[in-house]
Amino acid sequence: MPTTRELRDRIASIDNTLKITNAMYLISSTKLRKARADLQKTEPYFYTLQTTIQRVLRHLPEEFTHPYLDVRQHLRDEAIRENVKTAIISVTADKGLAGAYNHNVLKETERMLEEHPNHKLFVVGEMGRVYFHSRGVPIEEQFHYTAQNPTLHRARVITGRMLDLFEEREIDAVYIIYTRMKNSLEMVTEVQQLLPLDKLDRNTFQVIPMVAGMEEFRLRPTPKAIIDNIIPSYLNGFIYSALVESFCSEQNARMTAMDSANRNGGELKQQLRIQYNRVRQAQITQEITEVAAGAKAQRQSKSR
Repeated sequence: MPTTRELRDRIASIDNTLKITNAMYLISSTKLRKARADLQKTEPYFYTLQTTIQRVLRHLPEEFTHPYLDVRQHLRDEAIRENVKTAIISVTADKGLAGAYNHNVLKETERMLEEHPNHKLFVVGEMGRVYFHSRGVPIEEQFHYTAQNPTLHRARVITGRMLDLFEEREIDAVYIIYTRMKNSLEMVTEVQQLLPLDKLDRNTFQVIPMVAGMEEFRLRPTPKAIIDNIIPSYLNGFIYSALVESFCSEQNARMTAMDSANRNGGELKQQLRIQYNRVRQAQITQEITEVAAGAKAQRQSKSR
């Protein structure tokens, strides 16, 4: 049975840990509110942009082709799909203590790497870099300081890198793996293909309802010039949204983990206090018994 001093030390240790977990909970809640506000400020622009892209794609001439919309034949051919040169962007956190947040993204990334043997891996977040480096998985590039500070500038850096590789035919497809927060209790690991965009795929833009097709729509100066400008903006907006969504999910996961740690720490602390009181009570009882026995022995010795 542990002594009272050991129990006091354990209780004090739990108190110190609870101070840390409570501080992390408060910090994450503040970061989450700020990230949500940043995302809400940019959502109207990117939603309008997606609606515009939908309308443009529906009014492109049937014979029109463009590299950003070119679903290359070997992407469709199951027999040679394993030779497709694929870029995979994995968005993780820079820190742990966020429940299963990093684990889910890393496992989904490993699944994608197995499905696409000819790949280039791009990592956002220190946790992803450390994980794949420790397993000997080659990383093409890591985007530093992005997971904890997602900005439009950092999203443009990633977008520019992907577009350069795609246009130079060093890669045939681009996927991003990130975490989307459905609500405060549920987070989903998403895999989204960024390039090429299939103009025949009605699920490319799922969040925006289709507008009426009977409309007069002119493409000026040329369809190619419009696609050259609008698709990079869409990709940049999607990557930025994915970064902010992942950051929100990370903070939400950390809040949940820290809240659970606080509850478990409080319960353990209560159990240790009960055990401490019982040990202390037993010591006091033993001390009283020893004093009474000593007094009795002393009285008996005097009576003799």
